[in-house]
Amino acid sequence: MFLGIDLGTSGVRLLLCDADQNVVASAEAPCTVQHPHPGWAEQDPQSWVDALCGAMSELRSSHGPALDALQGIGLSGQMHGAVLLDRDGQVLRPCILWNDTRSHVEAATLDATPGVRNLSGNAVFPGFTAPKLAWVANQEPKVFAQVATVMLPKDYLVFWLTGRRVTDMSDAAGTSWLNTGARAWSDDLLVAGGMRRDQMPDLVEGSDVVATVQPHIVENLGLPANVPVVAGGADNASAACGVGALKAGQGFVSLGTSGVLLAARDDYGADPATAVHSFCHAVPGRWYQMGVILAATDSLNWLSKVVGAAPDVLTAELGDRVIGPGPIRFAPYLSGERTPHNDAAIRGGFSGLDISHGRAEMTQAVLEGVSFALRDCQAALQATGTRLDQCLAIGGGSQSRYWVELLATVLNQPLDLPADGEFGAALGAVRLAICGVTETDPEQVMTRPKIAETIAPRADLTAAYADAYQKWRATYPSLKALP
Repeated sequence: MFLGIDLGTSGVRLLLCDADQNVVASAEAPCTVQHPHPGWAEQDPQSWVDALCGAMSELRSSHGPALDALQGIGLSGQMHGAVLLDRDGQVLRPCILWNDTRSHVEAATLDATPGVRNLSGNAVFPGFTAPKLAWVANQEPKVFAQVATVMLPKDYLVFWLTGRRVTDMSDAAGTSWLNTGARAWSDDLLVAGGMRRDQMPDLVEGSDVVATVQPHIVENLGLPANVPVVAGGADNASAACGVGALKAGQGFVSLGTSGVLLAARDDYGADPATAVHSFCHAVPGRWYQMGVILAATDSLNWLSKVVGAAPDVLTAELGDRVIGPGPIRFAPYLSGERTPHNDAAIRGGFSGLDISHGRAEMTQAVLEGVSFALRDCQAALQATGTRLDQCLAIGGGSQSRYWVELLATVLNQPLDLPADGEFGAALGAVRLAICGVTETDPEQVMTRPKIAETIAPRADLTAAYADAYQKWRATYPSLKALP
């Protein structure tokens, strides 16, 4: 048996599989996010431990004998969060999360520092880890003075499980301290960010075994003794492992809380000017690139709250087939934007509203706005020379056939819908555990899921949506010009 632990923003999910990757059981427990000020997002790392313990208790109660056969644990987790530990391993303050934008000034300063983009391979976004530490240095100097180690969220769970302070390449790539091409901490980047090498966790590959679970944790969780813990990967890298996106041309589009268009690469090909994220993959010797928008299904969920109807009710009102661009434009910048704008301050909105329009037209505009924003990501990826030959549609938004057909048409890219089953970050964590413990080649373990259906672009509507996209592109500069 192999266990995948996926630490998301909203909770911890466990996936227990056998050696053939057949799902035996799953369990999850929620976590909450605190927003003490506008633009802030924090979590107490202890809440992750509590959620993990709660989910493990559920799994132990329902599948105790299967857990007794556990051979390895892998992890996946939300990126960029800053967990600050003192010399004794005590948490100094709540974790500043990936979607926290308080450090936008520090991010802009780092981004403008000569050499930072070229060494890290990325523009410096406010959500990255380095500007968060610069903010702590400026605003909480007494806390900053005690920082012995900076960890990423999933790595804090690895630390709790094993006692080792490590991170994997895919998570480290989102800090702005890693030379992503060389897969090593950069002294120049650390100096630019006001940090020291001894404050960094040890670097490992995502399929490396870190250590075995500590004896007192074994007793706490009800696990067998000496279970190896594999480092695991950042959430999108783990999702790429889960869907088998390892080689150039393979990738996925994710309609989750945020939106992601990801393509694997066999080589390193960063182009920071595009605001494309160029990160290490969770398996050795590979990289990936992705465009990220901050509010995908979050935009639909926002509309759902405003109009008082569930998201699936809203999308059902549009039917299953796309009929052409709607009359309203929507900019999905509800929390700022990453690719291609790197703009924490921009905010979204509707344009073209008429008194005759209702919630169906507004829903269509939201889905189109998110799809056009992902078309921006596609253009940014293409500018780096990255290709995407096989693309799966995953995430909660992919349950809407209308949205998938719309997105396929906007991208002019066939989208594969996986058959029912596990294929996300939790499975990626399981697969990394299998590779680490058994030393099996990742290409043999991380295969693509069965495809239930391929949604082709609507050839009769691609020109109309291409024209609508070009008009929609004027939305961002128009919003930027507003006082």
